[in-house]
Amino acid sequence: MKVLLTATLSGCLFGAGLALSGMMNPAKVIGFLDLFGAWDPSLAFVMGGALIVMAIGYQIGRKRARPVFDSTFHTPTGTAIDRRLILGAVLFGLGWGIAGFCPGPALAALVTGSQDILIFAAAMMLGIVGFRLVGPH
Repeated sequence: MKVLLTATLSGCLFGAGLALSGMMNPAKVIGFLDLFGAWDPSLAFVMGGALIVMAIGYQIGRKRARPVFDSTFHTPTGTAIDRRLILGAVLFGLGWGIAGFCPGPALAALVTGSQDILIFAAAMMLGIVGFRLVGPH
């Protein structure tokens, strides 16, 4: 029950932060990516704030012998920069630049009921399921 409550509170806090920062507004994201037009640098401050919070959390976590709700930390072991990583990064960047959404804000924005967001989220889910069905494992 503690895990479910913690996950729910964390998700609500994350969603509130996305809403407050304007990350659920694709025009804000696209404005940040428009370096030679009407550039909106405010997203850089959002990212900087997130990095500061993450750095503090990382330092606290490093001092712990184990996570609160698990027996071990599950950290990535792969270090290869391969074709799959590059292709995934390119697809993510293209989707972010074209639609103005990445997965977290898109899921948080579902509560608005916007048709554009519903289409984006459905396409994102279809891509995830498609990769799991045909992608390498």
